Amino acid sequence: RRKLRTDVAAAFPNLSAEQLTEFIPNKEELNVIKIHSHKGEAITVYMNNRNPILFEIEKALYPTVYTLWVYPDLLPAFSTWPPVLQRLAGGADLMLPGVVVPSSGFPQVERGTLCAVTLLGNRAPVAVAVAALSTAEMLAAGMKGKGFAVLHTYMDHLWEYGDKSYPPTLAPLVTDSAERESAEDEEEMEGKEPVISFSADRLQHVDVGDLSLKEQESCAILMGKEELNENRAAETAEDANTEVQQEAEDSRTPQEQMDALFSQCFFHALKCKVKKSDLPLLTSTFLRCHMFSCCPAGQQLDIKKSSYKKFSKFLQRMQHQKILQVKELNKGVESIVEVDWKHPDIKAFAVPEGFSSASAAQDSKSEDREQVYHAPEIIPLYGVSTKMIPLFQESGHRKGSILSSSEVRNIIINYVKTNELVDETNKNFVKVNAILCDCLLDKSEQDEISNLKWDDLLSRCLERLQPLHQVTFFGQEPIVRKGNIEPIDITIALRSYNKKVTIIKNLELYGLDPQCVANVLQQKVQASATITPVPGTKDRVQVQIQGNQIHHLAKMLLEEYQLPRKYIQGLEKAPKLGRKK
Repeated sequence: RRKLRTDVAAAFPNLSAEQLTEFIPNKEELNVIKIHSHKGEAITVYMNNRNPILFEIEKALYPTVYTLWVYPDLLPAFSTWPPVLQRLAGGADLMLPGVVVPSSGFPQVERGTLCAVTLLGNRAPVAVAVAALSTAEMLAAGMKGKGFAVLHTYMDHLWEYGDKSYPPTLAPLVTDSAERESAEDEEEMEGKEPVISFSADRLQHVDVGDLSLKEQESCAILMGKEELNENRAAETAEDANTEVQQEAEDSRTPQEQMDALFSQCFFHALKCKVKKSDLPLLTSTFLRCHMFSCCPAGQQLDIKKSSYKKFSKFLQRMQHQKILQVKELNKGVESIVEVDWKHPDIKAFAVPEGFSSASAAQDSKSEDREQVYHAPEIIPLYGVSTKMIPLFQESGHRKGSILSSSEVRNIIINYVKTNELVDETNKNFVKVNAILCDCLLDKSEQDEISNLKWDDLLSRCLERLQPLHQVTFFGQEPIVRKGNIEPIDITIALRSYNKKVTIIKNLELYGLDPQCVANVLQQKVQASATITPVPGTKDRVQVQIQGNQIHHLAKMLLEEYQLPRKYIQGLEKAPKLGRKK
């Protein structure tokens, strides 16, 4: 706690000694939890009174919105329009056209400075962000481009860890009402304090919008001038949005350009590449094999540079427009199952100049697929089970916490050292206390074993944790699935007249399209390849090709696709190559 207080004082020198003592109290309960972001980053969260007050990423401390509502002047603040909040909460960064320029000017910040984001008319921050440019660079860029990289917002998952309270209404130090209303309006409002206070409150309800039904109902009693104020505030926001749209038309931001490129490649792929017979089609295959090949020369698709951030969110929007339908046929693996080729947007799409005909593009389809495939990154993970909670609760973990093998190892080592369980006579052994006995030993062993070797201790611990694995496909967010990943299963079966066939299963789990693999194999070995349902399963398929083709499969999977050998099962069944006489 003392070290944390020192770190907070160094990170936020604006806090006085009294504020620091109030912020990090001596006697109140202070909890520490560890979570993982969608990118897989380990984040330490400090909780006080059931609210997250700080979070730490790579040894850097950041305040939460709960903290900034108590200390609103802790960070330099920049304002934006209320409609932008929904985009920020959805994972978007704050672009400079959406930043409101106050009459008093921006606070002076350098690139990388931690800043707060507020909504116009309320000093209570709604986001924590890092400045992508200095103040001088923002103005020199004409207020265009990316301004702030957003780390945490009101309404995100970190906010949900707390009591989910709404932002308070804090009057601006420099009244923004002077920027939104003319001096004449202020004169008309003179002497009508209730109307003035309600106008500010009403604007705050616009800020948090449809999140609070009670606040909306309380606003429904307005008559007369209150409606006029609301209309003026709405008109101001609409005028600002119109100005931003006009600027975007003149010079689109990189994010908007990437959104347009994704839409172009999406419609191009559906119109020229995908056929009804290709369905169901893995979403990863659609992106890698079809959309990438529709990208114009000199440009590159990058979902993280778009406003969607995830390809699944882009497809959700297309599904909402009833252009296609996406279903999760296998756990964690989504496929396109239906496309409305009669949709007006697909019909109206014109193929850009410089692209060859659809038939010519189809000829090079398999070649494109081989070039762009990237083996997924697979990381084994472990979940804390009910039986193992007593062993992990000292480190701040609870049931369901996800850990890597190295994190499990460090937790066990710290637990042993903290409880002084290292055998004094032989440091290669660990003394088994009551908790280790209950968690790691079987009933038959509890009366017999009093010491365990370090390796045995760690292996027993990993065996009793819930197995998980994280798969990261190229250009996509990591996916965490339960259990160990099934290997690509290669078997040899006999058919009529004692003819052998090679059967390959579980290709979809590694982002490989079975139809694509079948086409490539058919061309390489000049043998018939078909796609058949996996017996006893629904919506799962396997590749079947004539003859024992394990040598060709091994070369393709290991050398061309760069898949690790440990994820391929059945390579030992390859035919032995004898000498020709």
